[in-house]
Amino acid sequence: MESNKNLSKAAGAMSGVTLVSRVFGFLRDMVIAMAFGSSASADAFFVAFRIPNMQRRILGEGAGTAAFIPVFADMVTRKGAPAAWRMTANLFNILFIALSLASLFILILSPAVVAVFAPGFLDEPGKFELTVRLTRWMAPYLFFIGLATFCMGILNSLKVFTLPAAAPILQNATMIMSVLIIAPLMDEPIMGLAVGVLAGGAMQLLIQLPAVMKRGFRFQKTLDFKQQEVVKIMKLMGPLVLGIAVYEVNIMVDTLLASFLQGGAISYLYYGNRLVQLPLGVFAVALGVALLPTLSSQAAKGNLKELVQTMSFSIRLILFVTIPATIGLIILREPIVNTLWERGEFTASTTEGTAIALLYYAVGLCAYSGIKIIAPAFYSLQDTKTPAKIGIYSMVLNMVLNLILMVPLQHGGLALATSLAALFNVTLLIYHLRKRLGLMGGKKILQSTLKMSAAAIAMGAVTFFARESFFHVGDPLSTRLLSLTACISIGMLVYAVISHFTRNEEWRFLLDLRKKKLTNV
Repeated sequence: MESNKNLSKAAGAMSGVTLVSRVFGFLRDMVIAMAFGSSASADAFFVAFRIPNMQRRILGEGAGTAAFIPVFADMVTRKGAPAAWRMTANLFNILFIALSLASLFILILSPAVVAVFAPGFLDEPGKFELTVRLTRWMAPYLFFIGLATFCMGILNSLKVFTLPAAAPILQNATMIMSVLIIAPLMDEPIMGLAVGVLAGGAMQLLIQLPAVMKRGFRFQKTLDFKQQEVVKIMKLMGPLVLGIAVYEVNIMVDTLLASFLQGGAISYLYYGNRLVQLPLGVFAVALGVALLPTLSSQAAKGNLKELVQTMSFSIRLILFVTIPATIGLIILREPIVNTLWERGEFTASTTEGTAIALLYYAVGLCAYSGIKIIAPAFYSLQDTKTPAKIGIYSMVLNMVLNLILMVPLQHGGLALATSLAALFNVTLLIYHLRKRLGLMGGKKILQSTLKMSAAAIAMGAVTFFARESFFHVGDPLSTRLLSLTACISIGMLVYAVISHFTRNEEWRFLLDLRKKKLTNV
């Protein structure tokens, strides 16, 4: 189907750029790990950075974008582009004011905000004060990154994906330079990293504004809170905040409870989550971002049958990637952490703690990805309440599981609770979407999943033996890197060969897409 091909091309282009961004992200984390490891200052930074970053993901990159794109698409269809651009300018001004107030709120009330996010730090005055200082420095980051993500939403609604996906590269590069250049000059080195965060947020906004204006956006002296479309977006955003916030809030709850555990627990969770974010960001988030404008256009035109087919295809495509990724992360968790980060202040004990977090976060990778794919179907239909209700149930379940599992499993229990809550979330989303749209090709999805799982299990067995044969912790870094690459490559080859000979439809689709791309070059 043509829409599937266009969707795959858009997601593929975005995935490529996102992969580069994630590579820079890992370089950033390697530099941070070498400089600060799992120290008290690292814990303080990760808490302080999570405060504006979580709000950015929920309000800017998540709820704002998901509410804006369907309304923008519908307005272009009904009233034309000029009216849509006037609404966009009005919304930009409203967002400018709201983000300014939110940043000021964090700046002024930093002690209270930190006490909420990391109450365990109250028993360590030095750690608490450092976290407050970092939070104040990074408060304006919310303003810059909020407007940057709104620009991303505008570009995505016009099916421009590459530039917004590339913008975070600037953030990562700035943070790397801040650790290497600014941090050594500071009395408290970790403060240099906060400067890098702030500069990176500003650069992401500045690089996207010209592209938005080139496509028709103009600043206007308008501030109408009662504009019909703005009111509609705000109404959609309310439930969206709850629905999209589930994963972020669950991670925040993990951080909050981890502040009561042994030192370094917050850092373990951060590093483990970062590794899970690689396949999640490169594939699931990229496909989800490319998917929403397509679904919104189909919904606006009333093509629900085509919408269902697009959804079914997207679910199968993301499972094709995340099932083997889950098994690979679990089997290679210690070699990956050891090779990427174990040097400087990042010790063997930090590797062990991070590997435990990675194990339990990886269990939920398919569920995290499924949420990114299925939730846009509700948003395209301008139904934000159903994902919100399910999100609330999932948050409650996550909190209960956290309290149960953190005692026997420590920080690993917190990661496992997040994964189980995500599985619960995605199951309910599928159930309610099927009730609304009818059959979604479940039989085809099941058949493909069984084929993928069989191939992934075989891949896992081969990868395990390759790890035992090739990878040794005591080897030089270059040897470990080569061994890890060999393990990953062998696993991918096994998965590809089995997928080819079992005539996996998603594999054949990607091959055909690749052949056509090479033919057109």
